[in-house]
Amino acid sequence: MNFGRRTFIKGAAGIGVTATITGTASAAAGDAQYIVRATGNGTRDAVVDAGFSVRHELAEGSVLVVTGPADASADLESIGGVSAANPDVTVELDQPDVDAEVESDDLPSDDAAFTDLQWDKQTTDVFEAHEYATGEGTRVAIVDTGIDLNHPDLGNVNEDLGRAFVTNDDVPEIGPDDSGYHGTHVAGTVGATGEVGFVGTAPDTELIPVRVFPAEGGATFGDILAGIDYAAEIGADAANFSLGIPGVQEPGSALNKLKAEVQTVFQSAVRRGTVITGSAGNDSGSLQGSGFTLPNSVPAAFTVSATSPADTLSFYSNFGTSDIDIAAPGGYYETVERTLGVTGEPDDIPFPLNAVVSTWPTDLKSEIGLPGYDAIAGTSMAAPQVAGLAALVRELEPNANASRIEQAIQKGAEGANGKSSSEFGAGIINALNTVERLATKNGKK
Repeated sequence: MNFGRRTFIKGAAGIGVTATITGTASAAAGDAQYIVRATGNGTRDAVVDAGFSVRHELAEGSVLVVTGPADASADLESIGGVSAANPDVTVELDQPDVDAEVESDDLPSDDAAFTDLQWDKQTTDVFEAHEYATGEGTRVAIVDTGIDLNHPDLGNVNEDLGRAFVTNDDVPEIGPDDSGYHGTHVAGTVGATGEVGFVGTAPDTELIPVRVFPAEGGATFGDILAGIDYAAEIGADAANFSLGIPGVQEPGSALNKLKAEVQTVFQSAVRRGTVITGSAGNDSGSLQGSGFTLPNSVPAAFTVSATSPADTLSFYSNFGTSDIDIAAPGGYYETVERTLGVTGEPDDIPFPLNAVVSTWPTDLKSEIGLPGYDAIAGTSMAAPQVAGLAALVRELEPNANASRIEQAIQKGAEGANGKSSSEFGAGIINALNTVERLATKNGKK
């Protein structure tokens, strides 16, 4: 395989995936879409009686996603039971543009063909952790672009529970199937079965595809929140949200105006037992500031920074004291030069395999020459490592609430003193440490 420096630099700006705010949301009929904060059981009916349509009723009725005429926020706020109404926001995925030039009783990892490429599972001792737990009896929702329903390593996808929440769906016929590639890669990191090539952190979990993106264009925040709410509704043990919004959204910005509603939906999901794992974002920047960042500013989200094969902070990963909860492998090294092999150590993993290799839609080209698998780096790849670990913890502690699951993961982490590391939060996840601690506590070791 021959990947040149030119190729890498071309793609460096779009590493992994970050959600970019592209404007306000509108429905297919041309109506504007709003996020409404409701304060009363009759608010939904009152909104409908006023001539608006309600697409989603979230967080047990306290947040509504509403469509109607443009510039109607004031009209909505005049309705009894509505305390706030703001235009919804559309986000698009920044696609990585790496135009590479390519020349029994067994544990799940024993027979999979390509586990030697899974440095991310090796550095976090995932394969050894499978002696204690594999995610059996758990469920993880992938709130993303969908999941390839025909991938041989994703036979644990529950298509019947899969949903598509897409305002302007240009491919409604595919349902929860993948409209791109991102969700399939994330799903494999969480729970690929190892039937053929790769093993996820929780290979026996049930994967639920929740598609919130069309094939072209952006997702509305209302649909993303609907996906999170649905994950809690179906009892998902974790919901992965690999859609970090770049930069600090200052007071008065479109997203900042939705802060209270985002928090309400996330907190409702966590109260119902769903751990929400979110990516810290790929801007190489500090998250400290007076504004709002997503998911980092939402206490209910478990925010994940990205680390390298050398357990250093990946050069693109955001950071920030009190904003990062935990760290996990996301790929690439702490500098572009080391990532590319210009500097580094003799045993460094070469580019692009120092990204995270995972499942890939079978009908798309693989840039690493393995059909059905490809390598991407980003905090998007770090968050699902934690979602899979949450499934292992829930298998061992089925009655644990979301907070206790997060605490167990943090206690098993390595490389940080306490929970205040600006780069790693409580540390870099270690699956074996985490499940061994629980097995010892429960008398199963």
